Amino acid sequence: MTHLKYFTGYPSETTEQVQQVIVDQRLSEILLKKYPHAHAVRTDNNLYQYTMDLKNQFMSKAHPLSKVSYDSKIKVIQHALGQHHYINRIQGNKTKAVNEIKIASLFRVAPEAFLKMIVVHELAHFKEKEHNKAFYQLCRHMEPNYHQYEFDVRLYLTQLDLFGEIY
Repeated sequence: MTHLKYFTGYPSETTEQVQQVIVDQRLSEILLKKYPHAHAVRTDNNLYQYTMDLKNQFMSKAHPLSKVSYDSKIKVIQHALGQHHYINRIQGNKTKAVNEIKIASLFRVAPEAFLKMIVVHELAHFKEKEHNKAFYQLCRHMEPNYHQYEFDVRLYLTQLDLFGEIY
């Protein structure tokens, strides 16, 4: 039996179903059927524009973003899919806020739904710092399928760990 590190805290019925899909070697088939194509947001500039479009659509009054980029070190060092940073810098007698989002570079080649879920998650942190009810309501407001995509990202990460890339 495979240890499902991305599914800790899930009910045993769910993990048993995931285990069976792995045993039957159907994980990539299921993911490809549901998400047949990888997105085209490959560069940091494209990622910045993609994120700004979502921000402007749902959080136009939030502080502006300074930088959005892919980061190859995130998954290894921080055990995260993305990061958000708000840094206040003092320049003379002025305070400048720097807001950054970094996305794990393994999502450079992934379904668009997964990228959107991560970007939505990181954007929501600019308004709600904690993973609380208001945070997840904001995530669902920006992406109604947020929880399904989050679950499917866990399947995708399991696929990558066990069998490698599918796109």
